[in-house]
Amino acid sequence: MALSAADLPALYTLLVNSMSQDESVRKPAEAALSQSENRPGFCSCLMEVITAKDLVSQVDIRLMASVYFKNSINRYWRKRRDSSGISSEEKQHLKQKLLSHLREENNQIAQMLAVLISKIARFDYPREWPELFSFLAQQLQSADVLTSHRLFMILFRTLKELSTKRLTADQRTFAEISSHLFEFCWRLWQSDIQTILHGFSTISQSYGSSAVEQHHDDLYLTCERCLFCLKIICQLVISGFQSDAKCIQEIRPVKEVSPVLLNAAQSFLPYYTSFQSRHPKFWDFIKKACTKLMKVLVAIQQRHPYSFGDTCVLQPVLNFCLNKITDPEPDVLAFAQFLIKCMVMVKSVLECKEYKPSLTGRVMDENSVTLEQMKKNNSNAVAGVLTSLLPKERIVLLCNILIRRYFVLNSSDLEEWYENSEAFHHEQDMVQWTEKLRPCAEALYIVLFENHSQLLAPIVVSILQEAMNGCPTSVTEITPGLLLKDAAYGAAAYVYYELSNYLSFKDWFDGALSLELSNDHPNMRIIHRKVALILGQWVSEIKNDIKRPVYCALIRLLQDKDLSVRLAACRSLCLHVEDASFSEKDFSDLLPVCWVSCFNLVKEVQEFDSKVWEESSGESLLQIQLLIALRNFVVALGYQSPSCYAMLLPILQKGIDINGPDELNLLEDSMLLWEATISHAPTMVPQLLAYFPCLVEILERNFDQLQVAVDITEGYIILGGREFLSMHASSVARLLDLIVGNVNDRGLLSTLPVIDILIQCFPTEVPPLISSTLQKLVVICLCGGDDKDPSKTAVKASSAAILARIWVMNTNYLAQLTSEPSLSSLLQQTGVAIEDNILLCLVDIWLDKVDNVSSYQKKTFGLALSIILTLRLPQVLDKLDQILSVCTSIILGGTDDLSEEVSSGDAMSSSRIHGEDSLPSKELRRRQIKLSDPINQLSLENSVRENLQTCSALHGESFNSAMARMHPASFAQLKQALKMP
Repeated sequence: MALSAADLPALYTLLVNSMSQDESVRKPAEAALSQSENRPGFCSCLMEVITAKDLVSQVDIRLMASVYFKNSINRYWRKRRDSSGISSEEKQHLKQKLLSHLREENNQIAQMLAVLISKIARFDYPREWPELFSFLAQQLQSADVLTSHRLFMILFRTLKELSTKRLTADQRTFAEISSHLFEFCWRLWQSDIQTILHGFSTISQSYGSSAVEQHHDDLYLTCERCLFCLKIICQLVISGFQSDAKCIQEIRPVKEVSPVLLNAAQSFLPYYTSFQSRHPKFWDFIKKACTKLMKVLVAIQQRHPYSFGDTCVLQPVLNFCLNKITDPEPDVLAFAQFLIKCMVMVKSVLECKEYKPSLTGRVMDENSVTLEQMKKNNSNAVAGVLTSLLPKERIVLLCNILIRRYFVLNSSDLEEWYENSEAFHHEQDMVQWTEKLRPCAEALYIVLFENHSQLLAPIVVSILQEAMNGCPTSVTEITPGLLLKDAAYGAAAYVYYELSNYLSFKDWFDGALSLELSNDHPNMRIIHRKVALILGQWVSEIKNDIKRPVYCALIRLLQDKDLSVRLAACRSLCLHVEDASFSEKDFSDLLPVCWVSCFNLVKEVQEFDSKVWEESSGESLLQIQLLIALRNFVVALGYQSPSCYAMLLPILQKGIDINGPDELNLLEDSMLLWEATISHAPTMVPQLLAYFPCLVEILERNFDQLQVAVDITEGYIILGGREFLSMHASSVARLLDLIVGNVNDRGLLSTLPVIDILIQCFPTEVPPLISSTLQKLVVICLCGGDDKDPSKTAVKASSAAILARIWVMNTNYLAQLTSEPSLSSLLQQTGVAIEDNILLCLVDIWLDKVDNVSSYQKKTFGLALSIILTLRLPQVLDKLDQILSVCTSIILGGTDDLSEEVSSGDAMSSSRIHGEDSLPSKELRRRQIKLSDPINQLSLENSVRENLQTCSALHGESFNSAMARMHPASFAQLKQALKMP
């Protein structure tokens, strides 16, 4: 039933109640509103609430109505299968109502109205709302400042929404919009800039004049409109044209717009300081405008690099940015966000691949220029411009300025560090490099160095030597010399890959870095933090003879009193532990103290305010890396791994405790360590034996770690033997019942070999213990649907092989299992219709899947089929020809070497790390178990021969008749297989 104007009071009451703090009032209102969402007229009623003149002051109610309106657009604007959606008539009414309410005075409501229009435009423009942009443009012609501000807000939101549509037709539509709107928006923006600059000039000259202050509100609205207009221009230039890096066509607006944007920024900058205290509202606009102008220039450069690379654009922009970085006015030096944008621009230009010169040279024959050749020509032309803009002297100057000015800690940095060292660490090292001045300078320096490494490497080394000579290791006062050394250390850390040709790390470490660490003065935290950084960054240059001292140095830094130093050491230790040349031998005796220090660090940062940092959970990264190192250490020790159990087992116990504080971070690597420990243990120890129930708890939560859990289970079976089974029989049964029936085919394929080896080791005890799991395997075998699915076929074949093993090794039990009413009931529940004896149905599966299993499993099938011959069932004779044919082919085909029978584990298992000469104890034991497998000891030939005789005795003449029906060729092969005369 449709809602109408008569329902407005009730709707208003529901909206009011939906904002109540009283849950008993709020919940029913929310439910009622939710039920009304798909009713015709709901959005129209909401629109009346939003635009009602008598509700102007009730902004919260109007905002809530607009939120429900927005949700309804997302859900019901398009017709859905479960709802007729909003009718065409109501849609038309809503669009007209929205466009008739352009002069909304409340900014929050105006923003929501703009969002509503943009959401509808995404669905309806251009087909169902072709007049939208022409109407908005027409309104702009005669709008006052407030209305034009709202119109540009709508344009911005709508263009932003449409620019995200990626279909070719949508992009063509956006290009058309751009061609119609660009000139108007561009002219208006330039006019606004002139109005704003004139207004700022008047304000500066008439401070305190009430007449001038009366016009501040209009001027501020113009400022706001100007920002919206700038964003629109950016969208039109960026999304309205294909990137010139692809089309290799000049984008005309780039040359027209970019120099003007730069001039605007230059014109605003002088007001930055003077407006800060006197006119904070306009000062805030200047901050936004200057940073946005630079941000737009960067976006244009990245979207249209070739057009931006023209001398008339690139030269003034890059010159301006370089001058602001190397020789900023006091106003600019205090404007960190603007300097960051200048650095981002220079960095973007330096690393732009379109500006890299081509080695093939310029193509001169313009009549046969290909697209790639045009790119090369353009790249070479821009590279020439860059060379003229960045002579060697300017590159060296920029490098010096970055290190000596922007890398150096200032008084506010040090104050922040002392007040909250953890926050300081995160801000300097873990924030986005575009958000803070020093990280941005470091990012620019790295790119500059990569582009000009041969020129700059000697410069950086000379700055480093100058700083070290000017501040000996004994200096503890915070002097300019110490701060320069800190900056130089940072510069050397970031570009280790090239400096190693100019600087011996061993000499540096022995002659300076290690000595710095022996100085425990509190002020040395500044240098200690950078030493920690260096030891991590230079990991590839730390050779064998110095690994041990470096490890010891990092452990010492990990115990530093300053949290920022310890966090830096933590990260560097991670780099060492995960390094391919990490030396477990040099690190092994440091593991206990390292683990304790790491645990204390994680505990401290969690008790600190680091929960506000998303990265804080990453402090357990070192623990993860230590678990990896410990695993590698266990693998390296092999049979001697119990020598580290005193340290290892407590760590392992904490890591596999799902109730532990770091369970989410450490569980995966703790389980891999668990698997390695089991795989390389020469014997089972009581502590390890006691851990197994943890595996059930882990899998009860989810199957994320299924593969390694299966490997661990196999290790317990092989290593623990009868002692393990007697202690954890119920846990084993629970584990397998949990997995089978609840994981996908891939998970089953990794689990089934473990069930097989468990039954092989304990053929009498295990089958009754895991009867529920075995019943599920019977269901898997007898279900259809695997004809076109190789993974399902593999699962069915492997399940059938397990049941065949039980039939061979514990015949009476499988006969009992297949006759249990609970199995018949389970088959009925899963929709499997069984008209015959279940055991005989399994015989059909063994016959059908014999070609889908390994040669070793084929022998198991053959033995099982031969035992079927001993049953006193007339149906056996119906299958006699098939049974004998399969057994004959298996006997004549032979069995492959057992080497094809590998562990159920995948490449993550530690047994894959080694070759044949250093196999883990688990792998050797597993092979021994396979070699001693009764299946391996039994003769299929003898079994078939003996059981044929039994079959003959049981069935007499019927047997002879069945044998007579065999094809002569098949019978001849049978005689050959059984060596019958």
